[in-house]
Amino acid sequence: MKGNSPYLVVNGLKKHYGNDEARIQVLDGITTTVNKGEICVMLGPSGSGKSTFLNLIGGLEGADGGTIRVGNCELTALSAKDLGEYRRRELGFVFQFYNLVPDLTIRENIEVTAHLSKNPLPMNELLHSLGLWEHRNKFPRQVSGGQQQRCAIGRALVKNPGLILCDEPTGALDYKTSKEVLELMESVNRTYGCTIVIVTHNAAIAQMANRVLRLRDGRLVEDEENEAPVPASELDW
Repeated sequence: MKGNSPYLVVNGLKKHYGNDEARIQVLDGITTTVNKGEICVMLGPSGSGKSTFLNLIGGLEGADGGTIRVGNCELTALSAKDLGEYRRRELGFVFQFYNLVPDLTIRENIEVTAHLSKNPLPMNELLHSLGLWEHRNKFPRQVSGGQQQRCAIGRALVKNPGLILCDEPTGALDYKTSKEVLELMESVNRTYGCTIVIVTHNAAIAQMANRVLRLRDGRLVEDEENEAPVPASELDW
C-alpha cells in the first residue's frame, strides 16, 4: 500500500568516470526520495546518467559522494560482502534484453533466483499471475519477446524483494507488448506492494508513475509527484 513512508532516500549522490581531461561527471549531486510502494519513472536522454543512477541504487557500483538508503539499509556504508547480501535480499532487476539462461526452461529461469531468497513467492501462483503457466516448460527461444520479459519480471519478483529496478524494460518490445508488460508491472506493484523504479527514454510511461524524475547531464531537473497516475492500459505513444 502506498503511503508517505520514505523507502529509497538519495542525498547528494555523485559519480564520475575517468580522470583529468577525460573526467566525465555522470551524476552531480542527486537528491530525491521515493516512498514505499511507489512506481517511480526516471526519464532522460542517453548519457544523462539514468543507468548509472540505477547501478548505484542496485549496489553494482560505488558512489563518489553522497548517500543512498533503501529501507533501513545505508548502502554507501556497506562492505562488498554486505552489498551482495543486500542485492540478494532486497533487490530484483529487470533489464532491456531479458538475460535469461537459454538452456533453462521458463520455470527454471525463475527458480534460479527463488533459491536466493529466504522468503520466495509461491512458484505456481507466480507463474499463473505472470501469464506464463502454459509456457512454464518451454525454453526462452520457444516463446515471444514479451513472454521472455514476463519471465525476467518473474525472476526479479520471485525473491519477494522490496525494490525492483527496471532498465528500459520495454526498449526491445513492440507497442502492444510494451503495454502488456507495463500493465503487468502495475499489477505486480498493486499485488505485492514492491517499490518499482523504471528507467526509460519513453516519456509516455511517466504518466503511470506515482513519482517522475528527469535527469539532464547528471542533474535532477524534475522531481514531481503524480497525484493521478494513468492506468498503463490507457497509455499511448
